[in-house]
Amino acid sequence: MNTESKVSERYAEGAREVQPSLCCPVDYDAALLKLLPQEIIDKDYGCGDPSRYVKKGDRVLDLGSGGGKICYMAAQLVGSHGFVIGVDMTDEMLELARKYQPEMADKLGADLVSFRKGYIQDLALDLDAQEAFLTDNPDADEAALAAWEREQKSRKPLVEDGSVDIVVSNCVLNLVDEKHREHMINEIYRVLAPGGRVAISDIVCDEEVPKHLKDDAHLWSGCISGAFHEKQFLQVFLDAGFVDVAYDKWDETPWQVVEDIEFRSVTVVATKPMEDNLDRGHTVIYRGPFAQLIDDEGNRYQRGERLSVSETTWNSLLNSMAKDSFIFIEADPAFQGRYITGDRHRNAVANKGMPQRIGGKKKSSCC
Repeated sequence: MNTESKVSERYAEGAREVQPSLCCPVDYDAALLKLLPQEIIDKDYGCGDPSRYVKKGDRVLDLGSGGGKICYMAAQLVGSHGFVIGVDMTDEMLELARKYQPEMADKLGADLVSFRKGYIQDLALDLDAQEAFLTDNPDADEAALAAWEREQKSRKPLVEDGSVDIVVSNCVLNLVDEKHREHMINEIYRVLAPGGRVAISDIVCDEEVPKHLKDDAHLWSGCISGAFHEKQFLQVFLDAGFVDVAYDKWDETPWQVVEDIEFRSVTVVATKPMEDNLDRGHTVIYRGPFAQLIDDEGNRYQRGERLSVSETTWNSLLNSMAKDSFIFIEADPAFQGRYITGDRHRNAVANKGMPQRIGGKKKSSCC
């Protein structure tokens, strides 16, 4: 089965006529939908809302952007100092998304969205540029094409290294052929700036999908038989070097059940780590209830022990799903910075009188 052609055919059909079977019920922010043309809303196919992770000023990349719904929602959130890139391989979907660019730019007060033709598993290859090369060089053989691709990727990649703050996607990663998935996740890592985030809504399964279901083109292009296994979907991000990898959303009720395999909608979040090992005086205490907690970078937090952390780790914990498990003690402005070594124990004297709080909660007075 040619995965790319089957998927593109199915979604080209979805750009022409609404395909209800391609999407799960999703509760999108109604305020963000008000500006969108009804055709884009009707011909959107997703299983979650990754736009809710977008912040003001973000540089956003939407993988498999389709008709542009998530892109145009995100554009309302990033404001004038941010921008949104949508990448899709299907001409009909790109045509639908670009059709409303002037109208949306007028509504937003600026043209904040760019739609680019490419494969989400190869974010360096510009398919429009490739097609132009083949048009200008109709006799080019495979070797000439491969040489052009290498040069194009190094000179002007579709999405540059470290150029975006958040990568979002809505029910698309499971459409990519399994042999390309490791490279796809590595590409996401490449284009993110240090500290950049991932918010991927997709379908996972609770059991491995058998080969005869994977060979069913209709089930694959319908976001079913290509689903990641629920453990694997987390592991691929960990293997690529991401940290703070977690399921932020998990639908309790399966979207579909096929041959007793449950397929449900989830949203995975993750972070590209920053290289920061400088102690600036920030301190955390793990509250429990377990003996210790180990993060994705191998840092161990013993219950009840004051530990020094870098400013990057401090901010990561403070914005993580585990934040309420920690007491955060602010750094003394007079603290002399030094590199963190093996022993991270912090003497209480270093934090005397400094503000403390649990997670994101403000300090409260005693009863």
